Amino acid sequence: MYDVNALLEKATALASDAEVVTEAKLRKVTLPGGAGVMGLITLDNGHDHTRPNTFGFKGLISLNTAIDAALADDEIVAIGVTGKPFILAAGADLTSVASSGPSGVRTIAELGHAVFGKLHGTKPSFGFINGLALGGGLEVGLHCDYRTVQDSAPALGLPEAMLGLVPGWGGAWLVPNLIGADKAVTVALENPLNNGKTVGGKKAFELGLADAVFGGVNYLESSLRWAADVLTGKVVVERPEIDRGAGWDAAIDRAEGIVLARTGGASPAARKIVELIANARTATREEGFAAEDAALEAMSQTPELRASLYAFDLVQKRAKRPAGAPDKSLARKVTKVGIVGAGLMASQMALLFARRLQVPVVLTDLDEERAQKGVSYVHNEVEKLLAKGRINSDKANRLKSLVTGSADKATAFAGADFVIEAVFEEMSVKKSVFADVEKVVSPECILATNTSSLSITEMASELEHPERVVGFHFFNPVAIMPLLEIVKGEQTDDATLATAFATGKGLKKTTILVSDSPSFIVNRLLGRFLGEVAKAVDAGTPIETADAAFAGVAPMPPFMLLGLVGPAIALHNNETLVKAFPERFYVSPLLEKVVEEKISSFYLPDLTIDPKVKALQVAPPEPVELTKEELREKALSGLAEEVKLMLDEGVAVAAEDIDLAMITGAGFSFWNGGLTMLLDSSGISEKVNGKRFH
Repeated sequence: MYDVNALLEKATALASDAEVVTEAKLRKVTLPGGAGVMGLITLDNGHDHTRPNTFGFKGLISLNTAIDAALADDEIVAIGVTGKPFILAAGADLTSVASSGPSGVRTIAELGHAVFGKLHGTKPSFGFINGLALGGGLEVGLHCDYRTVQDSAPALGLPEAMLGLVPGWGGAWLVPNLIGADKAVTVALENPLNNGKTVGGKKAFELGLADAVFGGVNYLESSLRWAADVLTGKVVVERPEIDRGAGWDAAIDRAEGIVLARTGGASPAARKIVELIANARTATREEGFAAEDAALEAMSQTPELRASLYAFDLVQKRAKRPAGAPDKSLARKVTKVGIVGAGLMASQMALLFARRLQVPVVLTDLDEERAQKGVSYVHNEVEKLLAKGRINSDKANRLKSLVTGSADKATAFAGADFVIEAVFEEMSVKKSVFADVEKVVSPECILATNTSSLSITEMASELEHPERVVGFHFFNPVAIMPLLEIVKGEQTDDATLATAFATGKGLKKTTILVSDSPSFIVNRLLGRFLGEVAKAVDAGTPIETADAAFAGVAPMPPFMLLGLVGPAIALHNNETLVKAFPERFYVSPLLEKVVEEKISSFYLPDLTIDPKVKALQVAPPEPVELTKEELREKALSGLAEEVKLMLDEGVAVAAEDIDLAMITGAGFSFWNGGLTMLLDSSGISEKVNGKRFH
């Protein structure tokens, strides 16, 4: 089907010196039980686990050479493919591929199919998925005849839909023909459109993506033993029969519903993936791969891919070098952390600090019972990690020993270098907390606040050392959401700021510098967005219309988002913003009533509007019902205005930081480029501000 030599020649010409080459290293391994010799190929880019293996032109050329050598060696009876510790591969090297233009994209699509395809139909092949395997990293394993997976592998999936691409190296045909169309829709469409969700090793096995699952440090040894048993016939791999009738039709119907709900039909890549899965029911392997080649080339020329590559560059590069951060040499070492408060948010933070920084963490609260309740939460979460095999018993005991609780701040915070408060979102309460803490800690101890909207400058204004107060705003759930807003008050000094950034890096968070302003970046923009929507609903637009207006724009329908954030939290945020900017922000009477009635969600579990919410709505004297298109333009126009004002005020260093914040803190999509690229591509930026952001 493919002229491999011609493709290799094109790839050599297109290869860039900027590519971090993942070498394919072949070695012979004698299998147990007289099964013969395996040619084991290990993928390794020469970096530690902070830089995963990827496939660029040179990487595919190296893999082709290794596979050819294994096929030509008569002593080798089978081929295995695995990766360096904890990582198989993270897919294509998007940066080098994108720079090669549409012809380069077509070349690498065909070359990937051609090289990976050599693993099928010749000598028996085994994919040993020993860690992260995304996109092409999973697909190289799927081309093998058999697969094992390490139970602790953290992330397997086909994330291309999130990036405005399609699985381009076999995934769109291989997955539905391996595990069925419905599961393929989950892996290739539903998960990636759900903020890039992936599955772990055990779940991948349950889905049928792997034939066996092994754990522990002996994963590869166990996999080789299993492969030997397969080759000698001791193990016979059986796979379920695929439903190619009504079940396939139902899966495609579900896929179309997901695309409509998550993207409003605005993502060409998502629509194309549905088409590829539908065609995989009857297409031959060769036809399926040819369709992927054509689809990938077509997607490479869409605005969505350009936006995705912009977003990808933000999270891969800009996130690692936070704009405006002081010299890291100014950072002080953090050897002990104190947390004021022992509620859910504080307890989540305690676990994160202990896991990532490996330092003692002390929770305090109004009394011993509350403090110990927070400690119990941490201990229970550690036990869950142990039960899932994410940590061993020694690590579990170590983590539990690091987290303690006390009602006595003076004793608890002795020797602390970093104290963060997570108490009630009320300025007077927070000022009182910091006044108490300042009396018992050293002058160099950082005082951080997890406030989501209040002024850092005001919070520090009555302290003896206001320069050591900094905003350290996590997003919920703390362990999952990547963003950490680092907020600089008017008197925050560089040493404090540098320590905050270093600590955030240690916690493996995406840190962004924010100047002190109401609600910072994410909550200010969400406040403007939800305010514009709520104003329209209060004026007569049905909630159902409002929630249907933003598919493909917001991470979820606005009133579902309100339920997720929590009506009380959203109300407090909007009240803060209205107080600061009354001419632009809005507090909804309906939201006030929902909070007063202690209603936690606008929706019932069956995704219909709660009748109690509808009963609270008051029909306006002269209702104005906007169409979905009118409401979408109104809300986006408000966001375009707010982004420009925030940049003019210096709230964020640049539009790129606003996009990075909205992607990692609010779940705005890669394929839209976050927020400002969406505003540019829709023409809203120029209409509202007279110019584009980019």
